[in-house]
Amino acid sequence: MSNPRNGDTKPPCLPRNGLVKIPTQPNGLGSASITKGTPAVKNRLCQPSSVPAILSPALAHRSDLPIPSLASPLSLATLAGVSSPPGASLVGLNASEGSEQPSPERLPGSPSERQLAVDEKILNRLFWYFSACEKCVLAQVCKAWRRVLYQPKFWVGLTPVLHTKELYNILPSGEKEFVSLQGFAVRGFDGFCLVGVSDLDICEFIDNYPLSKKGVKSMSLKRSTITDAGLEVMLEQMQGVVRLELSGCNDFTEAGLWSSLNARITALSVSDCINVADDAIAAISQLLPNLTELNLQAYHVTDTALAYFTAKQGYTTHTLRLNSCWEITNHGVVNMVHSLPNLSVLSLSGCSKVTDDGVELVAENLRKLRSLDLSWCPRITDMALEYIACDLHKLEELVLDRCVRITDTGLSYLSTMSSLRSLYLRWCCQVQDFGLKHLLGMGSLRLLSLAGCPLLTTTGLSGLVQLQDLEELELTNCPGATPELFKYFSQHLPCCMVIE
Repeated sequence: MSNPRNGDTKPPCLPRNGLVKIPTQPNGLGSASITKGTPAVKNRLCQPSSVPAILSPALAHRSDLPIPSLASPLSLATLAGVSSPPGASLVGLNASEGSEQPSPERLPGSPSERQLAVDEKILNRLFWYFSACEKCVLAQVCKAWRRVLYQPKFWVGLTPVLHTKELYNILPSGEKEFVSLQGFAVRGFDGFCLVGVSDLDICEFIDNYPLSKKGVKSMSLKRSTITDAGLEVMLEQMQGVVRLELSGCNDFTEAGLWSSLNARITALSVSDCINVADDAIAAISQLLPNLTELNLQAYHVTDTALAYFTAKQGYTTHTLRLNSCWEITNHGVVNMVHSLPNLSVLSLSGCSKVTDDGVELVAENLRKLRSLDLSWCPRITDMALEYIACDLHKLEELVLDRCVRITDTGLSYLSTMSSLRSLYLRWCCQVQDFGLKHLLGMGSLRLLSLAGCPLLTTTGLSGLVQLQDLEELELTNCPGATPELFKYFSQHLPCCMVIE
């Protein structure tokens, strides 16, 4: 894909905050997001890597054929002797029916080369080494490659993102026509993210996507104008939906949740929706007895809401994320720990009124916790870390970003935690070199983030080479992280990804 103005080659994949955005095609199709793994893992999905030199016995004996590199997704097309179609887009999620693609018999080269280029056994193994963006491009090379790549197994874990304008084609008469979603159905996508849609758009989607009634398991609506009526119709018609996300949707009300939520939903995320308050939590607690995961960002939810959860949620709910719920205090934490004793994942990120006493309640009552996020909780001190270290023996992940009152003393408490694998200390402005020494004996630690810690020096950071099992180290915006230090890490921590 070249720029006609300067001939520069554009990168096939542009990671941003873990989201792989695929540019839009003229036929109005959307993008795909990759949502698994840590930020570094997500970035690695888009970075060049080498395809194994031997991918099949047939390729092993063909030294005259170039081995494709992930740095150039179209280089695999050289196996077929064809180049990318002019103006090819990275979407490929539903290539235009009108675009002419070469058939196997029309490929240049000898018969043996053509046969090799379309050998489905080879392609089925080879295509696993390419990212989602690259598969979208490769699916445009020829019908044989598209047939192989359009198997659902190559698209597991991906969610197509469709914006309103991408759902329609403008006809010569000026009228709008809903795009064909058959290409999505062929690949078996069971989840979608719709951005900026209205009630009518959702109805059109349901009518035009063959798998919408039973096959769609996950639906995400972002910055949409869906109303109570639209929400009710969507959940009534799409009987397969068990995971629902509503983000930035300000036209539905709490009454809409009461009328539309169905007991089959097991995971619910609600964020930045201005009409969500305590009554919404009451609806969730009473209508969703099988809820396993609740992600909530709501500025108007109070301590009272956390008392609505019943014994049913207490048995099934294992993940609760309360992000930027500013009105939640330690009293709300009391209600939460008694209602949901089986939590394994808890986030109180941005719950700025929670103090050390609230963390003590969490540590004493939620002994099954494996992940705890206390980022942006300015009242948390070293005392909270002592409670965590004493009682949460199964904790594997601890996030303390922007906990500005954490000091080296708090890190000394954490050093006794033998199960801790991931520790985030971004912008903890009081952590110093002496505190890092407490972490050097934590053999279980695999991920450590020290981004933005201003008091750490090159000398203190260099001691981290003692953590030989470390897999990921983040030093972004860390003054003590110098080019010489990164070179030192590359020599002494060869298996660790160091994020600059």
